Parts: sequence; C-alpha cells; structure tokens
Amino acid sequence: MFDIGSSLREARTRQGLAFDEMEQRTKVRAKYLRFLEEERFDQLPGHTYTKGFLRTYADALGLDGELYVDEYNSRYVGLQDEAQLRLPAHPGRGRERSRQRSRESRTVFLALVAILLLTALVIAAWSFGGEDTPRVYGVNEASGTAQSGSAVVVRATKGPVYLEVREASTNKEENGKLVLTNGDLLFTGTLEKGRAQRFVTRTPLYISVTKPRNVVVTYDGHRVPVSAGGVTVGGRASVAG
Repeated sequence: MFDIGSSLREARTRQGLAFDEMEQRTKVRAKYLRFLEEERFDQLPGHTYTKGFLRTYADALGLDGELYVDEYNSRYVGLQDEAQLRLPAHPGRGRERSRQRSRESRTVFLALVAILLLTALVIAAWSFGGEDTPRVYGVNEASGTAQSGSAVVVRATKGPVYLEVREASTNKEENGKLVLTNGDLLFTGTLEKGRAQRFVTRTPLYISVTKPRNVVVTYDGHRVPVSAGGVTVGGRASVAG
C-alpha cells in the first residue's frame, strides 16, 4: 500500500513540472490533477473518470498507471461498494414499496380491462346497432307517433354512398298550366358501409345515390333495382322511429 497523492506530487516536483505543463501533456484539466495529488477523489466525476485520470497522470510522470488504478480500486472502490451494501435497512420500507407496486399493477390492469370493454362495446354498437336516425328536413322528428305506410329501407352494402331522398315529383297547376314540381327533401347525407336509413311512406319517394352498386333498396321487404338516374319508390313520407 502506498500514498497515491503524495507519490504523484513527489514525481512531478522531482521532474520540475508544473500543473499547466502536465495539463497540456495529459489533456486532463489542471484542477483534476491537483485533486488527484490531494486525494480529493470525491470532487472528481465518478470512479471511471478518476481511474482514467490516475492512469494517464501516472504514465505521463513515468510511473506505472495500472499500479495506481489497482491501489485506488482496493482502497476506495471496493470499500465504497461494500459500505453501500451494508447500509441499514429501513423497517417497513420494503413492504410499503411492494404494496405500492401491487396497487399500481392493479390500477393498470383495471384500466386495460376498461379500455378493452369500451372498445368491444363500440365495435358491437357499430356492427350490430340499429339504423341511423336520418337527418330529415321538413318532417317533425319529435312526434314519436307511429304512422301507417309502406317501409322503404336504403342500406349501404358494398361501400359508402351519398344518398338523397325526397318526395317524388308531382304535377301542380300554376296559372292554368300543369307543371312538374320536386317534392320536399327528406334526407341527405353519406351512408357508410353497413349503415341504413328507413322511411315509412304514404306517398312515393324519389331516391338518388352516387353509386347504385353500393346500395340495396327494399320496399316492404322487396328489393327494388336502382339505376344511375335514381329510383321512385312506393307511396307525404315520415321517418320510422
């Protein structure tokens, strides 16, 4: 065993070397070299840097750098690690930490279960839910009374489709002349694949879609062919509740 700091200082002063000169030679800051000579290792940035500085400084002074590293390890590193291992345990701290981890695990588990259940409910509602409530213009949605008539259902089966439903055109006499007028607009919007709109009609409806191949139109349960120009179905129209 030997004194690390004093032997380094003795070797430097014997050769008449200053800290500034040793800083240029070792590329280690002069204040760190001074800490090594004064054995102020606690002011150096950790064991790894300290051992690197020791090896470089000792080699630059013509000493055995590995010998200084071994001495530092035996006197400081091993003892410090052992002291940390022998720190007195705080009663109950381990149990409290274990209980906290257990509570956190349960919280995460319950949150995951809630997310999965919510996702399943959303998927089920999307896949098996009832028909959309149509956006109807000129029809009282709040009446809530069932009206007699024939059922017309428009369902998007192969992809999204833009849909427009209005009362069919009617002949009207104006100024002694018979003119063709468009009926009231009942619904307009995009149907996503798998969604449907249902109407109860007592007058004919005119149904226009952008992609006829993507929809199926039924009238009282019977399929009605839809062309690119639209189709007139049945028999004033109300939305089924």
